[in-house]
Amino acid sequence: MNIINVKNLKKNFKVKTKKAGLKGSIQSIFNPTYREVKAVNDISFEVEKGEILAFIGPNGAGKSTTIKMLTGILHPTSGDIDVIGLIPAKNRKELSYKIGTVFGQKSQLWFHLPPLDSFHLLGKIYELSDSYVEKRIAYLTELFEIKELLEIPIRKLSLGQRIRCEIAASLLHNPEIIFLDEPTIGLDVVVKQKIRDLIKKLNKEEKSTIFLTSHDAGDIEQLCKRAIIINHGEIVLNETVKNLKYNYMNKKVIDIKYNEAVNINIPDVTILKSKGYAVKVEIDSSVCDIDEIITELIKLGKVADITISDPPLEEIISNIYQQKSIGGDRVEEDS
Repeated sequence: MNIINVKNLKKNFKVKTKKAGLKGSIQSIFNPTYREVKAVNDISFEVEKGEILAFIGPNGAGKSTTIKMLTGILHPTSGDIDVIGLIPAKNRKELSYKIGTVFGQKSQLWFHLPPLDSFHLLGKIYELSDSYVEKRIAYLTELFEIKELLEIPIRKLSLGQRIRCEIAASLLHNPEIIFLDEPTIGLDVVVKQKIRDLIKKLNKEEKSTIFLTSHDAGDIEQLCKRAIIINHGEIVLNETVKNLKYNYMNKKVIDIKYNEAVNINIPDVTILKSKGYAVKVEIDSSVCDIDEIITELIKLGKVADITISDPPLEEIISNIYQQKSIGGDRVEEDS
């Protein structure tokens, strides 16, 4: 059962153009000219009830514009949107009672108030009974382990603590869909993992549908079964994460620091950077075995530090877009 249906969705913006020179500037003020920008260009997709979907792409790809149309903030130029049986542009108020939003860089909690006060205020905004709010706060407090944070002003919480409270606040009215925009941005590795675990637990216990945007490949790999990649306002890939990982996320970057100078000459290892005793290399895990490569790197000299990471997600997406532009093959999942 689909909870979101999008068909042939478009959103165009008129952008004022500036003419060169003083005369051109004066003309721009009194006789402005415009050009049309296609922010979202004829996209169609569905989201199943209870699914955790990754909606990803580089900056300026059209992600935020799409989310704003799905939540009723923006009206589409053309196309059809059905979210929980409602048309967002026409039923924005009714829809707001059924969805929740969390933006990693923006807060819905009052900065100088403790989370508990914000929860009660949100309860009034959503017209919830006092008894329901108390039960819901008790449940979310246990789920997100925020009991010790409830009486501390938001301004005094760490980013990771605030994000936990933000997600809890977005769930107060028990929404059917949660829109998470960069929920782990700026968090350290340990806190990122905790937020991911909470999202998975939330999806399992509440059966919530989660619409996730992120530039962190770890978020996508650990949380989502499917990813939609958008670029230049168009969907360039709608694929299971299993296939995405197998076909596109197979490169790994290894940062290694030695206690002495070494000479790396290992087959299938690309040197990205070498400065002093520090070396950054890239390997393709579909071509070579990571364990074997690490063993060979360690044999070269005494290692002071080593880190394995994914290439930047924007780089992966850029490669996918280039492949799609030249007719790259798509691998379908068997099941």
